[in-house]
Amino acid sequence: MVDVLGGRRLVTRDGAWVEAEEALQNKVVALYFAAGRCAPSRDFTPLLSRFYDALVDEARPPAPFEVVFVSADGSAQDMLAFMSELHGAWLALPFQDPLRHELRARYRITTIPKLVILKPSGEVITDKGRKQIRERGLACFQSWVEVADVFQNFSG
Repeated sequence: MVDVLGGRRLVTRDGAWVEAEEALQNKVVALYFAAGRCAPSRDFTPLLSRFYDALVDEARPPAPFEVVFVSADGSAQDMLAFMSELHGAWLALPFQDPLRHELRARYRITTIPKLVILKPSGEVITDKGRKQIRERGLACFQSWVEVADVFQNFSG
């Protein structure tokens, strides 16, 4: 993820800061483009949260997976409210970071919510993460991790 988020600091829903390179190292990363004012985002986010919890919070060892929220909210306050209300314990690109707009262009985000699944290199595995989670549940993660060439000790 050095190519995409290298040198960036990400924020947790609790307001703590983490270094992107350290937090995302050797993981499949899902960039989650969404907004709290968007009904489909509000519908999908709890499902993504359960998916994340099953892979990261409840699995032993935790799966090599991380979500990075890229907000399409209208303000930092709206973003933080959406995060605290519905998000899992994943990370977010700060609202004021101009990379939010660059990522929307880079991954051709025209509608939200959109879940783009990336290899550690930043290469796209799929831009249909939302659809795959809805249709296949946890099974889709195993196919992502196989494509990503991530060292893992996870069987889901």
